[in-house]
Amino acid sequence: MPSMKYFAFLLLSCAGLAQAPSATLTVTGDLPMPLSLTLANLAAMPRQSVHIPNPDGSMAMYEGVSLYDVLKRAGVPFGGELRGKALSNYVLAKASDGYQVIFTPGEIDPSFGNQTILVADHRDGNPLSGNQGSFRLVVPNDKEGARSVRILETLEFVRLRK
Repeated sequence: MPSMKYFAFLLLSCAGLAQAPSATLTVTGDLPMPLSLTLANLAAMPRQSVHIPNPDGSMAMYEGVSLYDVLKRAGVPFGGELRGKALSNYVLAKASDGYQVIFTPGEIDPSFGNQTILVADHRDGNPLSGNQGSFRLVVPNDKEGARSVRILETLEFVRLRK
C-alpha cells in the first residue's frame, strides 16, 4: 500500500502541472510596434476604472488600462492621423474560447467617438481569474454587454485599405 508521503508528493506534483502559464495579451496585426503585454506591463500603464451593472442590480468596478492607450502604444493611428483610409481600419478582439468582436479606431479615439473601453485586469479590487481570464475587455456604454470580452488574449489591428 502506498505511503502518505507518496500521496503528498503526487498531490504537489499535480498542483505544479495545473498552474496556468503567465498571462499575456498580444497586440498584433498591421502595426509598427506589435506588443505582448503581461499583467506587470499593464499595471505600469496609466490606470482607469469603470462601473457596470451586475445582473442583480449591484455595480461591479473594473480596473485596467484604456484600450486607446494600449493601441496607441502599438502604433494604431489616432488623432490627426484618423482620416480617410484610416477610418476603414478595425480592431478584432479575440478571446481564448473563440469569441470575437470588432471596434473601430473612431469609436475608441478620445478626440473622435470617445468611447471608454477598458482592458481590465481587476474586478472589485481583485485580479481577474477563473472564467474571466486574466484580461477582459469592458465596454460600459454598450447596452447589452455583448462586446465585453472575457478571457481576452489577442487584439488584432486590421487595415482594410492600404
